[in-house]
Amino acid sequence: MPARPGRASFSPAWLRARLKQLLPQFPRVSLCVAFSGGADSTALLAALARLPARGLHLRALHVDHQLQPQSASWSEHCRRIARELRVPLEVLRVHVRRARGESLEAKAREARYAALAAQLRAGEVLLSAHHEDDQLETVLLQLLRGAGLAGLAAMAPVVPFAGTVLVRPLLEAAGPDLRAWVRAQGLTFIEDPSNQDERLDRNYLRARVLPVIRARWPAAAATVARSARHAAEAQRLLDTLGAEDAGRAAVGGALSAPVLRRLGDERRRNALRYWIGARGALAPPSRRLAEIAGPLLAARADKHPCVAWGLVRVTRERDLLRLHSDRAAAPPRAPAARPREAIAWPWRRRGTLVLPGGKLTLRADAHGPVDLGALAPSLTLRTRSGGERLRPVAGGPRRSLKGLLQEARVPLEERARLPLIFCGDTLVAVADRWLDASVQAGAATRRRGRLAWHASPE
Repeated sequence: MPARPGRASFSPAWLRARLKQLLPQFPRVSLCVAFSGGADSTALLAALARLPARGLHLRALHVDHQLQPQSASWSEHCRRIARELRVPLEVLRVHVRRARGESLEAKAREARYAALAAQLRAGEVLLSAHHEDDQLETVLLQLLRGAGLAGLAAMAPVVPFAGTVLVRPLLEAAGPDLRAWVRAQGLTFIEDPSNQDERLDRNYLRARVLPVIRARWPAAAATVARSARHAAEAQRLLDTLGAEDAGRAAVGGALSAPVLRRLGDERRRNALRYWIGARGALAPPSRRLAEIAGPLLAARADKHPCVAWGLVRVTRERDLLRLHSDRAAAPPRAPAARPREAIAWPWRRRGTLVLPGGKLTLRADAHGPVDLGALAPSLTLRTRSGGERLRPVAGGPRRSLKGLLQEARVPLEERARLPLIFCGDTLVAVADRWLDASVQAGAATRRRGRLAWHASPE
């Protein structure tokens, strides 16, 4: 299909210009391509390989889900294409596990991104080959599911991911353009037979619905993508307002019910939606959100109301709302889901550490509370074993971690996930909540830093 009037066809030059828009440091950057071997990721990898190499570091990762009989041959195909393009490639094999009623497609996607996150290097940018037609499908699916603005915004070109960013540089490129370019380069690509399974919503939409839409509105993909950008802009404004309202109601990790009750209905729901999303939990259905914003907040202080969806629930204890996971209903986890042994953290080389319970970052900050000069080049992370103590106030007594957690009313399920940071045998930090006096910045501190702990979805 020829490019639309006024629109440049896909090429390495087009991709270079797009990456300059999305990554200010390009081309002096390390890029890692999620390479499936399909036409879209082949176009992305091949075009990148044809760019001048000045400062650019490029490699690829292929995830073998082991769900199709041909998966081993697909891995070999990806190795061959990578060799032709002279791009280093690593194949990652994953085991996709799902419980009864769970979507195989969703679990495969979850396993794929977990594998990619585990292999990314410090400062490396992950690239995926989602394009304009994928965006069209995503927006329509979200619309049919009754999504709000966040859903209709669909895929953003740049999103935080595993301590770095995930970039989708092809969101303004048409799928047929990518295929035509790959064929013109004499490259072959994989055709996944599961894409023909019309029992899957996306495949049905692609095979039966979109051809009819495009016959009437040929520019549908571009115009719907523009609508998605408008929705994303509106959602950012709502997030800004939600962050301000939730911040005013914040009491540690909880929210104050009296402060929330002073907000109007729409702002209250927006603040709650923001708070839930910022804590890494699945957004509640509209009916559940209305229950939290209404009956749960209105209940008497001596009651203990609870609203649950999936494995998440919001409870109210006196005047505080707390968000936590219903672990009793959670599927059993593999024994390795939470490592108990110590983890070395060479923080100067790797400022961000991705853990099973979340993401820990230590960065330079001229106003930060951490004295970077007081830290050893390598720290050690451990989970709680009992009896840990630290001195949170210079000149004050050493306090038991158990007592600090109880005073701060940290929920039990959160306590188990907090990483403990040791310098030698000394506990110097508990996530980003408490610092030992031995590493606290003072007036004479020359190099300051700040710890940040982002808990992952439970």
